[in-house]
Amino acid sequence: MNAPAPSKPPPHQRTQQLARLFTTLTILAILAMEAWQVWLDYRQEFHRAEVSATNVTGAAAEHARDAIRQADALLYDLIEQVEHDGFERLDTARMHRLMKRQQQFLPQLHELFIYDKDGNCVVTDREVGGQPMNNADREYFRYHRDDPDHRVHISQVIRSRFTGDLVIPISRRIEDRNGQFAGVAVATLEVAYFNRFYETFDLGDRGIIVLAEQNGTILVRHPFDPYATSRSLAKTHIVKDLLPEAPAGVTVARSSLDDVERLFSYRQLQDYPLLVETGISTQSIAAPWLNQVARSCLVVVVVIAGLVVFAATLVRQMEQGALAEEELRLAHETLEQLALEDALTGLANRRRLDAVLPIEASRARRLGTPLGIVMLDIDYFKRYNDHYGHLAGDQCIRAVAQVLAGFARRPGDLAARYGGEEMTLLLPNADPEDTHRIAEQIRQAVRALEIPHSGSDHGVVTASLGYHVYMPLPLDNTPEAQLLRAADEALYRAKDAGRDRVHPPAS
Repeated sequence: MNAPAPSKPPPHQRTQQLARLFTTLTILAILAMEAWQVWLDYRQEFHRAEVSATNVTGAAAEHARDAIRQADALLYDLIEQVEHDGFERLDTARMHRLMKRQQQFLPQLHELFIYDKDGNCVVTDREVGGQPMNNADREYFRYHRDDPDHRVHISQVIRSRFTGDLVIPISRRIEDRNGQFAGVAVATLEVAYFNRFYETFDLGDRGIIVLAEQNGTILVRHPFDPYATSRSLAKTHIVKDLLPEAPAGVTVARSSLDDVERLFSYRQLQDYPLLVETGISTQSIAAPWLNQVARSCLVVVVVIAGLVVFAATLVRQMEQGALAEEELRLAHETLEQLALEDALTGLANRRRLDAVLPIEASRARRLGTPLGIVMLDIDYFKRYNDHYGHLAGDQCIRAVAQVLAGFARRPGDLAARYGGEEMTLLLPNADPEDTHRIAEQIRQAVRALEIPHSGSDHGVVTASLGYHVYMPLPLDNTPEAQLLRAADEALYRAKDAGRDRVHPPAS
């Protein structure tokens, strides 16, 4: 006797199974997409922090270099005067006045001193009232006395014997006519001067900026910590491992001073044996991301709960749901297209330009290729609008926009409406010659439209164009807004020069 064939489940059960499978797969898909988005957001937060830390490090390094260079140049001039006149003929009153005047012009300066070979102060910018002063015990004096090195010497932080303030001594050796040690010229820089500059940067909770000697000895730390001054970073990962391999970089490490994990950007100064580190707490970097994760998880929980509840009725609504989902997808694509396209001209709108420009600038930096940016403005458009009316003005903008769009011929080119009657054309991999040629062709094409314009000296609608070609250099971090501003400035020079012309960027 044959066994009965297994019966198929009723259609409604199959539908229920399909609904359960569909719901499960949907939940898994939501979780997977949300996890992926969370990871991307995490990476993006750290990338933004990396860029911010790198920019702050660069600014702090430039600030330190300029402060020391100015003080060093002053020391060089003072030493030249002393070595020329000799201590026996030195006009100390004149030197005192010179020091006082220079100290007023250089806010980083705290004190200026000239010491003889025995460490006695010969002249200073301070009012000492005839009180003798000897600094032969200072490290910088002993260094120059024992070492014939003619380079500038940067010492560890000390306390001024005049004011008690923390200062960084910058010194040079003075020699007599026989090349023998004759004394030391010293300029002290205020630690507070650097901290005031560092206070202008917002690095979040537990963010730090450190100026240190190349060997890791701390000169300045912001926020100010008296216990950190003159402590050594020699055994840290950056100084011990990374700095010998590369003069600049980014890493995540735990601070040896307060045990806080931070994202560090570091840079060694080219002209002086100094190191700048900027640290942003990983906790503060992740805080916005964690808030977003919490909100996203709440949304996901609500969505999943809704899916589970909705599964019971999904059986009867699968076809309608599929149709609605397709309509929603099409509507989303339509809305997305509208969000990135200017309704009047059909060109890319400002939002899309702001999204594409950083991508193209990054590609130019990575590949070392130029990026041409052309800015166009319709000449005397307000007169045209006032005379012919807004409808005619819109038609004029559309016509010029079509001309501009016709020159976006390569896949990477982008024609966009920048605002009002101003438009932009991005030309990846276009050198200055190509960019100028294309801009001139656009100008001629606009004029060739022969749109009547009684308010223009030419009798027809014309356009002024300016351009800028971004030629990235190694480690170039030029902001994209600066690239647009350069092209826009060239445009306004074209307008100032008489309109209906193409103006190159400033040299």
